[in-house]
Amino acid sequence: MSGLAGQIALVTGASRGIGAAIASAFSTAGARVVRVARSLAPGAHDGFHDVACDVSDPAAVARLADQVLTQIGTPDVVVNNAGVFDRIPFEQTSVAELERQLAVNLIGPFAVARGFLPAMRQRGRGLLVTIGSVADHRAFRENTIYSTTRFGLRGLHETLALEYRGSGVRCTLVSPGPTDTPIWDPVDPENRRGTVPRHAMLKPADVAEAVLFVATRPPRVHIEWLRIFPAV
Repeated sequence: MSGLAGQIALVTGASRGIGAAIASAFSTAGARVVRVARSLAPGAHDGFHDVACDVSDPAAVARLADQVLTQIGTPDVVVNNAGVFDRIPFEQTSVAELERQLAVNLIGPFAVARGFLPAMRQRGRGLLVTIGSVADHRAFRENTIYSTTRFGLRGLHETLALEYRGSGVRCTLVSPGPTDTPIWDPVDPENRRGTVPRHAMLKPADVAEAVLFVATRPPRVHIEWLRIFPAV
């Protein structure tokens, strides 16, 4: 595909897993890709423009938006991908853990959207892709906090989709099922009842291809919600 040739795409959580796969797919499709993650060394690397930023810090996200808008330009595509995941039984959770996951999984995407959507609306076009989860529509055991943040993220997406409808800015929620990334390392899904084994999970490239499909639709097409699951 070359549908993103010359466009600017910004991807959060782009240092590994799904985010890295999305950034790579966008670059292959011709986009100028800004990769955002806490662990990235700032500057131009391997054809990407990397920015170190902790999306759980709204002030850092505001600085990120100012830097990108001033030095690179208004993104054509913003992918809110950064997130954390831990499966914890409810009675072992804490308010501190809720606050930690809310900061990354909900406050971060809110701050990123707030940083870039006004400029995209002013220009009259753009796409915000929010990477959700099967857990943004369905409850799972030992998933109280993660589901709370993901249901909230879906609420944010649905409201933004309504508010920006007709502005030229489209908002899409991509909700993948279990995907084989390092977040599963402490979970041991092969030995956990009711969990898809890692060999049968989606791969990061599968999610990246879905996001690329959304990003390369013509402006008249708005994919508001896309779900993908392992075929098991």
